[in-house]
Amino acid sequence: MGGTSDGTTRGDVAPVEPSFDLVSNPWLPVQRLDGVVEEVSLRALFEQAGELRRLVGDVPTQEIALLRLLLAILYDALEGPAEIEDWEELWLDDRSLAPVRTYLDKHRECFQLFHPERPFFQVAGLRTAKNEIAPLSRIVADVPVGETFFSMREPGVDRLSYAEAARWLVHAHAYDTSGIKSAMLGDDTRPKNGKVYPLGVGSLGGLGGVFAEGDTLRETLLLNLIALEEAYGGETRTEDEERPAWRRPPTGPAPQPDAASRPRSLRDLYTWQTRRIRLHAEDGAVTGVVLGYGDPLALPDPHTLEPMTAFRRSWTREKTERRKPVYVPVRHDPSRSAWRGLASLLPAKSHAGEKSKKGEPAALRPPGVAEWFAKLTTMGEVFPPKKLIRLRLIGTVYGTQQAVVDEIVDDSLVLPVITLHEANPEYGAAAVDAADEAEQAVRALGQLAANLARAAGTDHESPDNSARDAAFGALDGPYRAWLSMLPDFPDLEDARREWRTTVRYHLLQHARELLESASPAADEGRVVELPGMVKRLIDAGRAERWFHSRLAYVLKTPADQSTS
Repeated sequence: MGGTSDGTTRGDVAPVEPSFDLVSNPWLPVQRLDGVVEEVSLRALFEQAGELRRLVGDVPTQEIALLRLLLAILYDALEGPAEIEDWEELWLDDRSLAPVRTYLDKHRECFQLFHPERPFFQVAGLRTAKNEIAPLSRIVADVPVGETFFSMREPGVDRLSYAEAARWLVHAHAYDTSGIKSAMLGDDTRPKNGKVYPLGVGSLGGLGGVFAEGDTLRETLLLNLIALEEAYGGETRTEDEERPAWRRPPTGPAPQPDAASRPRSLRDLYTWQTRRIRLHAEDGAVTGVVLGYGDPLALPDPHTLEPMTAFRRSWTREKTERRKPVYVPVRHDPSRSAWRGLASLLPAKSHAGEKSKKGEPAALRPPGVAEWFAKLTTMGEVFPPKKLIRLRLIGTVYGTQQAVVDEIVDDSLVLPVITLHEANPEYGAAAVDAADEAEQAVRALGQLAANLARAAGTDHESPDNSARDAAFGALDGPYRAWLSMLPDFPDLEDARREWRTTVRYHLLQHARELLESASPAADEGRVVELPGMVKRLIDAGRAERWFHSRLAYVLKTPADQSTS
């Protein structure tokens, strides 16, 4: 009998079962050093990592989700690195990723997308009571449910290639929305009337994701491969604790009985199954999905394990839980550039400069990857002080009750290694102080815009916000350039003076534009009640003098210089 174009055979023979091997079939989008973008298999990625620039996801959040999968494979294949010295050997050896090929061949069956018993990152036979198949928009983040008008796909997403479906599968475990989901047959602990009520977003959805980017994908993988002694604070983990998802027994529809005491290792964390999923394939493509809740990630002290986000103390939770410290992830604000939150990324500044009072735990904890670089710069011999490290910041902003994705944050910041030096924090402190001075100076400009509006008798909030947005936009490029050149200044005072001069120049330009465009009514002025003050006359002249006085104070210059 001959075959047919839809994958079946003529006669009464059953359709051919779908098959896709993630080890040998291309599915990971990468950019080569010459800029060409293509898909490669797991095996090819690790073999060619030194010739690849970076991962290229369908959306930025896909990149960090895939990176963590690759790191889990690398940790498992290398069974380490255990200490900094082991890591340095990996960094200096161009063939250090070679063991991954043997590992993938050994565990090849675990990476079958449609395995009959243990499909990769899925549950075999997963179904609802009514055998419902949900549309692919449930897992494809660039197709908002019910909002196809705003989608890059038109009229929606009906079919995915096996390669693309595999990427969105990994992404769903990391960033799937919350909300009410269908109950799965076999899960008798959570359903109510055929539904499971919100249990939270995917494993990365609540984080302000941070990872390091090197010049090649090989460097990126190694830069985020924290030595286990540093990652676990000197503690050890058992072989069972160190297993990634594919080396554990296949999951069923119900939550895993030991999920409350896990994860305790990076391999388990990076492959955590927050959802129960089964891809529905037909005619050589994935056309639907069965999607339910899996194991919520509920670490009581996530800062002790999760290395790819900064943390801040939660005073509210400390009161509620009657313990301290309690840290929660610092999520990215889409309205703020990465450099404006620099203090939370630098180990020395976070631990020393942000303590609330003597003896109290730090108010901020930097990402574990940043602390790892601090260790490498103080204890290792690989990185020169002037080497630049790019920190990539990726996160998701969810909408109503975390049931929809409103926005994806994608930013980066290039730091000289010396700013991460924990034992010599002067450069890091200078970088943070410069960002703080910019914040205060921009605030003064916003007050000028607000006071001009008050003097003219109009609303002051909108001019304040618009002036600040414009000023931060003008300072964004100059700050990033200044930061990357910080080690090249003769001394830090020269660097500080250079930055203050830059801030003064840009803010005086914006102030001049505000004054020139002010309403004639602002020159005459009026009596208004200023915040924290009694009623008084305010006009354009007074608003300008107050601005120059505040700018001179913030930038530590004589008042007569602030106007020039």
